[in-house]
Formats: sequence, structure tokens, C-alpha cells
Amino acid sequence: MAGQHDGHLGAVYEAKAPEEVAALYDGWAATYDAEMAKAGYRHPAVGLALLSRHLPRGAGPVLDAGCGTGLLGDWLGIMGFAPVEGLDLSEGMLAVARAKGAYARLHRLALGRALPFADGEFAGVISTGVFTTGHVGIEGVPELVRITALGGPVVLTVKTTLWEGGFGAALEALGGVRVVERTEPYVSMPGEAGTVPSLAVVLRRV
Repeated sequence: MAGQHDGHLGAVYEAKAPEEVAALYDGWAATYDAEMAKAGYRHPAVGLALLSRHLPRGAGPVLDAGCGTGLLGDWLGIMGFAPVEGLDLSEGMLAVARAKGAYARLHRLALGRALPFADGEFAGVISTGVFTTGHVGIEGVPELVRITALGGPVVLTVKTTLWEGGFGAALEALGGVRVVERTEPYVSMPGEAGTVPSLAVVLRRV
């Protein structure tokens, strides 16, 4: 079951291509923060907690992959990670993130394709709310691992339907990385009817 959602959320879950996803998020950017707050959106808090457990305070740079409107930007700074960079495929979402002033650099990029960063460029990577219905699958993980420093964490949230549909098995089979922590399934948006549970996972580049 993929879950049933109305409005912006339902539209992005049903999108068939990255360009369609980007356009839908462009149209949602102005109200995204308020709508997700109303839904009780938990992914950023869960992801930040895991990153803080696996990456020392003061470490950087950190990449927020799929940063959207920058919900995590301020929080990453508060927790002492610096500098923080973000990437997203939606220019509209990036414009909102840019206005918050929490990121050293922002990049308009899509996960699942080659990323213009050096091997091991980031001390840690976090990606919340990205590996989900209609967005990105396991194809987005190898590049995030490649650009993470040896020993560094990659924190992901993953919809359980995606995980059980082959993501988890493919992740275990990836070379150069191991799973060091996995949460129990949780509902990412308690205020949104029809939300399918997700889990969060911490990978370490080895």
C-alpha cells in the first residue's frame, strides 16, 4: 500500500519523472513549511538525531541532500555542524531555503545522477523525506556514499514500502558501505491521514 493523499502531497507522490516532481515542488514551495508543520512532519527531527549520534559536533562540511525549503538548515547549524550545503531539484524550494540564510552553498541537482562533488568531500550526508513514493530509489545512494568521507555517516529516511520492495536488500548488497543503525518503523506525518510508515537508517562508508 502506497498510501492515499490529497493536494500537493498526493501530486508529488504520483509524479512519474524528476522534471514533474521539480515543477510540483516549485508550486508548493510557498506553503510547504506551514503544511508540513500542520502534518507533524517528523523526518527532519529523526534524521538530525541520528546524524548527531554518528557525527561529532563541529564536523563539516555536511550535505543536506534533498534539502527542500531548508527545514534542516538552521537545525544543523544549531547542532554545531558547519559548513552546511544543500541540494534539491526544485528551484522554488531552493529559493525559500536560500532566503533562510542557513546554507553555505545550495545546488540545483537531482539525486540518482552523477553529483559534481569530489570523493569523500563531505564529513556526513543527510537525506530526509527523499527516498519515498515517486521520488528516489536505491539508485540515489551510491553517489551519496561516494561523496562521504571514509568513516562518515549517511543518514536516510526510507518509506517502508520502498524498503520492503527491494531497497533494503539492495542496500545490504552495496559495496563500500555498511548499515550501522536502523530505526523501528514510524509514521512521518501523524497529522496526515493515509501516511505509510517509514524508517531511518545510518550507513557508514568503509
